[in-house]
Amino acid sequence: MEFKPKETLTEQVAQHIENMIAFGKLKSGERIYENAMAKDLNVSHGSIREALLLLEKRHLVRNIPRKGCTVTELDEHFVKSLYEMLLLILCHTGTKLLLNRTEDDLHNLESLYQKMSQCFQQGRLMEFLDLGIQYTQISLAYADNYFMVSAIQDLWPSAKRCAFMALREGPKVLQDNLDQMRHSIDAIKARDEEELIRIINFYGQEQCDQVLASVNRP
Repeated sequence: MEFKPKETLTEQVAQHIENMIAFGKLKSGERIYENAMAKDLNVSHGSIREALLLLEKRHLVRNIPRKGCTVTELDEHFVKSLYEMLLLILCHTGTKLLLNRTEDDLHNLESLYQKMSQCFQQGRLMEFLDLGIQYTQISLAYADNYFMVSAIQDLWPSAKRCAFMALREGPKVLQDNLDQMRHSIDAIKARDEEELIRIINFYGQEQCDQVLASVNRP
């Protein structure tokens, strides 16, 4: 693993472990052995410990007294709680975007939609996921609320983890993501707040169900 000098070592280690969890290299409920992780990444034990404290704040790991650190389990309660909070936030920020959007915002949304469509047609899953995150962040930028922004930052890694799990359910999930984008952009252009909230809740619940289906599959 090569570390980038522009970021703190702790943040880089945390990002590396976060990606391992998001992409399933570290499984739900799996124990994380700090000494082995430090050796694998060629960093100090303290760097691993600090990174895991960051990831605990972001709900990706849990430190259990006398049992050590484990990857947070994606059980039904966790997943439903996560999506309930995400939908509250996205409805709020989406409405702000709809009411205050600029021509540049609309251009960026359309550009991302076109790029995601190309990724879908060419089967470029990771790029599709990254572009979807950029799409959502356009509306999150309108939060303009200290506490909401803080909550978003802590919830985002788990949202990314769940989104990746949902995408494993097959091409229909990718098509659903594109449909949501298209319908949302149209509602934002028309400043149709009621329709935008309906779209966010409908597709958000659908993705929640897809994640649960993936979690519950033997």
